Amino acid sequence: MIIFVATKDSGGVLGTIACGTLSSREGHLRGMAVLPALRGTGLADQLLAHAESHLLQKGCVRISLDTTAPLQRAICFYERFGFRVSGKVQDYFGMPLFEYIKELQP
Repeated sequence: MIIFVATKDSGGVLGTIACGTLSSREGHLRGMAVLPALRGTGLADQLLAHAESHLLQKGCVRISLDTTAPLQRAICFYERFGFRVSGKVQDYFGMPLFEYIKELQP
């Protein structure tokens, strides 16, 4: 995994996203977060685009991520960026964990 961190000039953290490769062709996103006051400013868009670009450079043609139903705002965000539910559901401490995937275009 690699973590990308958006910071302010004074060094404070504004947002993060982690990503890594699951195989030579599939990447995975994990742990994206942006300060609540900065949601809707485009920072999350930039973090996601940076992670996608990194995974594309690594040869990935597909990205997956996992999320839970209470995170509706995050789900809408990911769907806006082309992620679609795959149908794979796992148990996350008694809560359904839904997999979303996106096919990358070189």
